[in-house]
Amino acid sequence: MTVMQTTAGTLARNATSTDICSAPPRRHPRPDGQDRYTISEVVAFTGLTAHTLRWYERIGLMSHIDRSHTGQRRYSNRDLDWLDFVGKLRMTGMPVADMVRYAELVREGESTYPDRRELLESTRRDVLTRIAELQDTLAVLDRKISFYGDAGRARETEST
Repeated sequence: MTVMQTTAGTLARNATSTDICSAPPRRHPRPDGQDRYTISEVVAFTGLTAHTLRWYERIGLMSHIDRSHTGQRRYSNRDLDWLDFVGKLRMTGMPVADMVRYAELVREGESTYPDRRELLESTRRDVLTRIAELQDTLAVLDRKISFYGDAGRARETEST
């Protein structure tokens, strides 16, 4: 089993219809029926640079990328799904070393499910902490905005 697949048993246990990696929301349309993309097409779909894509491959964040007969990288829909997931991990603030570790665990197979879950749960806790901090910051901003709005209205009233 790969990161892009889920078994019926896993689906039943998790009560979800698909694995997040197998059916991500598509930000960029992909041509119907196409499953091979050049690095420049992937750059256009993902917003990542070619340098970043090569770096991901070099550090082990991306599994082996197929090559054409001329040696050009050929990405698949599965690779694009993985890149979308990696983008989500990046947004969580997960360190690159942890993302690489997660990718290694995926390549090792189903026996690593507990380790993967632990890594994701730890990241989830970090995200929840950041959300709480951002909500507190937002409340401070809202109070300041309200204060300056009230002060502005009071000045207008005094000048009339």
